[in-house]
Amino acid sequence: MGMFCFQCQETAKNEGCKVSGVCGKKESTANLQDLLIYTTKGLSIYAQIAAEKGDDITDIGRYIAHALFVTVTNTNFDDPAIEAVIREGLEMKRGLATKYGGEITGTLHDSATWDPAPGEDLLDRSKEASVLATENEDARSLRELTIYGLKGLAAYSHHALVLGHENDEIYKFIFKALASTTKELSLDEMVGMVMETGKVAVDTMALLDKANTTAYGSPEITKVDIGTGSKPGILVSGHDLKDFEELLRQTEGKGIDIYTHGEMLPAHYYPEFKKYDHLVGNYGGSWWKQASEFESFNGPILMTTNCIITVKDSYRDRIFTTGAAGYPGLTHIADRAEGGEKDFSALIELALKSEAPTEIETGSITGGFAHAQVMALADKVVDAVKSGAIKRFVVMAGCDGRQKGRSYFTDVAETLPSDTIILTAGCAKYRYNKLELGDIGGIPRVLDAGQCNDSYSLAVIALKLKEVFGFEDINELPISFDIAWYEQKAVTVLLALLYLGFKGIRLGPTLPAFLSPAVVKVLVENFDIKPIGDVEGDIAAMMAGN
Repeated sequence: MGMFCFQCQETAKNEGCKVSGVCGKKESTANLQDLLIYTTKGLSIYAQIAAEKGDDITDIGRYIAHALFVTVTNTNFDDPAIEAVIREGLEMKRGLATKYGGEITGTLHDSATWDPAPGEDLLDRSKEASVLATENEDARSLRELTIYGLKGLAAYSHHALVLGHENDEIYKFIFKALASTTKELSLDEMVGMVMETGKVAVDTMALLDKANTTAYGSPEITKVDIGTGSKPGILVSGHDLKDFEELLRQTEGKGIDIYTHGEMLPAHYYPEFKKYDHLVGNYGGSWWKQASEFESFNGPILMTTNCIITVKDSYRDRIFTTGAAGYPGLTHIADRAEGGEKDFSALIELALKSEAPTEIETGSITGGFAHAQVMALADKVVDAVKSGAIKRFVVMAGCDGRQKGRSYFTDVAETLPSDTIILTAGCAKYRYNKLELGDIGGIPRVLDAGQCNDSYSLAVIALKLKEVFGFEDINELPISFDIAWYEQKAVTVLLALLYLGFKGIRLGPTLPAFLSPAVVKVLVENFDIKPIGDVEGDIAAMMAGN
C-alpha cells in the first residue's frame, strides 16, 4: 500500500514519511487521512453547486471543517474513527450527487464520483488519494499549501462553532478551495488560491477571537503558577476552551485541582475562568514533552484537540480523548448533545482515586497580552518606542517541536538586546517563556498573546501600531518575524500574515518539505520569506531591519 506524508516540519529527512510517520501514525492511518481529504474534495464539488443554488450548506460546512481537523498532525490516530468520518462524508455526498449529479460538467477529479460498494476496503482507493497523485511538483506544492492552510482554518472555524459562532461564507470558501485542487489550474491561479486562503484565514481567526472573548472575556495580564498542590488533579491539553469550561464546572467543589498543559495554558488569561478556585496552574511545557510529564502527573489527562503523541503504557489507562482527537484503545468522551454538556464523570471518578501530581518545577509564567490588553498599554508602548527604550519587536510565534535545532529560538531570546520585546503565541513560547528576561519600563520582554490562533492578536497589534505611528506600509514598523512552524495551523497563520502584507519573515527550523523550489522562489521574490540562519547573524539582521 505504501504512504507518503510531508505535512509537518519533522517529516523524514525533510522529504516525506514513506514507511511510518515521525508523529507515530501508521501507514493505514496516513492513507485513511488522505482518503478523508479525498472525500471532502468530492463532497465540496457538489457543495459548491448547492451553495450557488442558495441551498442550506451549513451542515456540509460543519462536517468538512471537522473532517479536515481530524487530519491535522497529531490529532487522530484511530483508524476506525477516521473510517467512520469518511463514511459519513460519503453518505452526505450520495445525497448531493442524487440531487446535483447531472449538473457537474468538465473534467474533474474522480473524488466526486467515488462511491465504494458495501464491504469494499476503503484503502483500495489510497493511491488515487495520495498527495503524489499530482505528478507535477509545483502544482502539488501549491495544492498542498492551500490544503494545509485549509486544515488550520477549518480547526479554528470548528472551535468558533463550538462557541456558537460560524460563518457560511467561510464554509463556501472551503468548498471552493478544496474543489480547486481537483482542477487543472494555471500556477498563477493556484497562487491566487493560496493568497485567498490567507485572507479567509484572517477572517476565521477574527471569528474565533470574537467567539472566545464573547464567551470568556478579553485576556488579561495573568501570573500562572507552574508548581503543584496537594490535591488530586486533572490535566487538560489541546486548544478547546468549551471542553475546558465544562470540565471546570463539573469538577467544582469535588476536591480536584485542574491544571493546563501545552496550548491550554492561555485559558488562565480569560476572566471567566478565574472564578474557578480549583484552576490552580499549568503543568509542564510543550506537547512533545508529554510522555514524561503525563507520566509524572499521576491523574487523568484530557486531550481536547491535536498534539497527542504516541501513548506510553505508564499512563495509557488515564488519558482520554474528545472532539477531533483520537487514539487506539483510549476512552473517547462523546460529543455533547445539542444544548447539553460533555460527560466528564469518568475523569472525575479516576481523579478522586489518584495521587496528587508530582511537582516538576516551581515558579510562574506571565501572559495574557492579547490585542485588547496590549492596546490598553498602547500609550506606554508608543512612548517607549519613541524614547528609544524599545528598539524592536520580534515576533517569535508558532509551534514547538522535538528537534534539537529548535534551541535556536531559546538562544535568540537569550541573546536579543535588552531593548527588544518578544511577541509570541502558540507553543513556541515554551522555548523561552520561563526565562528571566526582565522588562522595559514595566513592560515584560515576553508578551504572550495566547494560543496559535491568537497570532491574530499579534497582527492586530501591528496594524494598530502602524495606524498610531502613521506609517503607510506595515513593514516600516520596527517589527521582525522569526517564526517556528510544525503543523498546519502554523501554515494557516503564515498565509494570514502574507495576505496582510508582512514581509521578511524568517521561518524555521527548516522550510516546509512540501514547498517546491519554484514555489519557494515565488515566496522569496514576493514576500522575502527566508530560512532561519545562525543566531548572531539573524539578530544582527533583524536589529538592522532586514
